[in-house]
Amino acid sequence: MDQLRILRMHAIDLKQLRFAVAAADYGSIRQAAEVLSMRHSILSRSIRLLEHRIGVTVFERSCGGVTPTSAGRSVLWMAKAILEQVDVLVSTAQSNGRGDAGRLSIGFCTSISTGNLRATLTEFKHRNPSIELATVEQSRTRLATALRNGSADILIVTGDKLLPDSNVRSLWSERILVSLPEDHALTAETAFCWTALRDQKILLSQHDPPQELEDILISKLASGADRPQIERHDVSRGIIKSLVSMKLGISLVLESDIGVSLAGLVYRELRDRTGPTRVTFSAHWRADNGNPALDSFLKLLTERYPLLVSCD
Repeated sequence: MDQLRILRMHAIDLKQLRFAVAAADYGSIRQAAEVLSMRHSILSRSIRLLEHRIGVTVFERSCGGVTPTSAGRSVLWMAKAILEQVDVLVSTAQSNGRGDAGRLSIGFCTSISTGNLRATLTEFKHRNPSIELATVEQSRTRLATALRNGSADILIVTGDKLLPDSNVRSLWSERILVSLPEDHALTAETAFCWTALRDQKILLSQHDPPQELEDILISKLASGADRPQIERHDVSRGIIKSLVSMKLGISLVLESDIGVSLAGLVYRELRDRTGPTRVTFSAHWRADNGNPALDSFLKLLTERYPLLVSCD
């Protein structure tokens, strides 16, 4: 049997393959026709046409029904494989069109140990289990580049300053906390004002978002005499926590960063006259990004944070 002739799909209607497979499954062209709600003569003629086009007799026919020939068994095996692949193709295309499948790349420069970002990613994955979720943690500068070149679909970052060529939507805010050794004098209070930091050594990572926290610290303590000693370390936020637990200083964190506990470390809230000091988060994405998975994620953001108005 010439296998190449069988695979000349340009001359074969997929319906002919489905009809042949149905006839083989039921062992009868007449019974297959009844199940498919079509006339016996039409189904029989379709199978005859298939046999003619591939040059192979697929079935031996008798009063008792149909039985695949030796060559027919090979044809039917390939027909089933082809039909399964076509069904997968159609299902995948429809899922991608609805945003139910595909890939979404989310960039951020904050922690997902707890808080809104973690909860949002968890709910999105629960709603869309077929979508591959890729997360990228980098500096704002590198994230902006990733958004421009398309390697990131959406960014979740602090502040709402518009990145080049992007839409922006405000999301949530988080309190600024101080991380302290558990026996530090400031732990006696559950919250304190920024001026309590004036005589302290503040350890900050050189990576985002501590730069924004440092800017807020300087704005809160405008007088140079009030400012604490600031040490910048080229290490992760996790290492800064370890340094604080070693009693080498204290640090500033956002509340989403406290989901992972560390022995010897405690957190306290920073306040000013109006209450807790907070940092806003926003989503940034390119208007020309046609990824259906992005549409699904933006819909979720709108549902979870409906009170804030889009700025795009």
